[in-house]
Amino acid sequence: MISQQSRHCTVELHALPSRIGQVRRIISAQLRYWRLDPLIDHAALGVTELLTNVHRHAQPDKRCTVDVALLLDSLTVSVSDHDPRVPNLTDADTYDTGGRGLALIAAVSQSWGVRPSAGGKSVWFTLPAPPGSAAARPAHCPVYGAATDGPFDGADLEAVILEYGHATARTVVMG
Repeated sequence: MISQQSRHCTVELHALPSRIGQVRRIISAQLRYWRLDPLIDHAALGVTELLTNVHRHAQPDKRCTVDVALLLDSLTVSVSDHDPRVPNLTDADTYDTGGRGLALIAAVSQSWGVRPSAGGKSVWFTLPAPPGSAAARPAHCPVYGAATDGPFDGADLEAVILEYGHATARTVVMG
């Protein structure tokens, strides 16, 4: 199942090798649609590594959810599964054939981490959005923030960003 709301995309799947390539293509197409082409390579690499970890290590099943969300100046990609075991960042030896996935994610992302969830965990990483991507939102898409006097339409949000150098909202709901 695929659902999409504004700048949020969710894909539910079984992490099988054939599905990993499909999800990579879905994420790439979604980022193209959002005009975030510069993020495609790193996002596709990260989601591939996280889904491969689910395929190889997750127990009791391979069901998972991929979430991609753009909030102001950051794209967050997360993969949630039903295995509560936390992955480890390891130093792979030169000739090891595995064990580099989280190191790759750490190398290409702004930040990454793991958070427990009900009956499992979520592994996530963030990528910085290209300059102007917050202002590139459609003008008809208001932004409400917990620390703002919102709603702001696209032009108002751009004015806030220009005045303060960033948007002051800590929590954003797009609709």
